[in-house]
Amino acid sequence: MAFIRSVLHLLWMSVTVIPYTLAVLIARFSGAKQQTVYAIARAWLALSVNSARPLLGISNRVTGMENLPVDPKQGVVLLCKHQSTYETFLMPAIMPRQLAYVFKKELLKIPFFGWSIGSLDMVHIDRSQGSRAFAKLLQQGRKLLAQGTWVIMFPEGTRIARGEVGQYKSGGARLALSAGVPVVPIAVTSARVWPRKPFTKRPGVVDVSIGPQISSEGLTQDELMQKAQDWIEAEMRRLDPRPILPESNKKSGAGLDSDGARIVWHLGRRQTGDRPAGDAQPCRRATQEQ
Repeated sequence: MAFIRSVLHLLWMSVTVIPYTLAVLIARFSGAKQQTVYAIARAWLALSVNSARPLLGISNRVTGMENLPVDPKQGVVLLCKHQSTYETFLMPAIMPRQLAYVFKKELLKIPFFGWSIGSLDMVHIDRSQGSRAFAKLLQQGRKLLAQGTWVIMFPEGTRIARGEVGQYKSGGARLALSAGVPVVPIAVTSARVWPRKPFTKRPGVVDVSIGPQISSEGLTQDELMQKAQDWIEAEMRRLDPRPILPESNKKSGAGLDSDGARIVWHLGRRQTGDRPAGDAQPCRRATQEQ
């Protein structure tokens, strides 16, 4: 049944994206304001998120909205945990301000969806260009932030499996420092219901927790990113304390600590802190939540 519901939701998104994309393109080429074009695209994202409730049994619970800036001219860099496609649809749907994603240019090639995001004020980069791509991010990002647009980035760079911690990259922190704006960390537990790779989705609630603003003033890029990472990962352990350990980790040095967070043992060190090598525990499988 879950597979059939997942197919129905995919078909719904595939059918509805066509008229919305046509509306985006018509608005763009008719000279409509960028706010109008964004509103049309946001409406489809909201439709996709809202339809997940009846079709998939997936809803969301958002806390911390009071931590977002209220000044319409205040730019901010949102640093969001990335576990699935769900939050890429959800964030524009729930945020009170226009968002600009930073994404790889390959997404522009996706029919309809790529044409829509290519019509919006967002930052698409060619990751093969290295420093030139980052210079483009800083230039366009500062311009958008100065306009009051919020730039949203996934600092781990890709979707991360439930219970795992990716390598946090400093691009978002560097942009915030360059523009003189704060960052806002966001924790999302979407992998509980919308896994990173499997097609079939499970009914449940996605928790979104928006953290307090972290000022970039007086910090280095590494210090700023570390503060954001510490908040996000601590909040992830609070929201989803006993995640399922992926099957691929059974033969690795991975286990679960007392509150269910993933631990990677390597030469006596773990990802969440130091511990003597003799205290390392063998990998164990978590009981799957129903």
